[in-house]
Amino acid sequence: MFWDNWLTIIVAALAGFMVGGVWYGPLLGKAWMAEHGFTEEELAKGNMLKIYGTTFVLSIVSAFFLGHLLAHFDPAPRQTMMISAGIALGFIIPAIGTNYLFSRASGRLFLIDAGYWLLFYTAMGAVFVLLG
Repeated sequence: MFWDNWLTIIVAALAGFMVGGVWYGPLLGKAWMAEHGFTEEELAKGNMLKIYGTTFVLSIVSAFFLGHLLAHFDPAPRQTMMISAGIALGFIIPAIGTNYLFSRASGRLFLIDAGYWLLFYTAMGAVFVLLG
């Protein structure tokens, strides 16, 4: 079963976590900060161990459940990628879109975060294809 392969789950979580580091770092970090009105000084005051540690744990949870879902279908690589991206496109992005509409967040912030989640799940799907 999929849970026997914790290495794949951890690597998938790391892949998604690393996507976030690049996406919210050098690629779109400044745009994301501007949309929230954050300064680098404000962000540096946060509890980074708590933020990054909890984020990684949540990435493990996502990888675990993606692996669980994939194990029930035993899909070919193309279907694994379609399922992984489909979770982002069909569930995650509409959910955050709804929240952003009601919280009056900008369309730009929505696109930044939606793009991240699409890449996050696509990266995890790729790990399941390669190591699954």
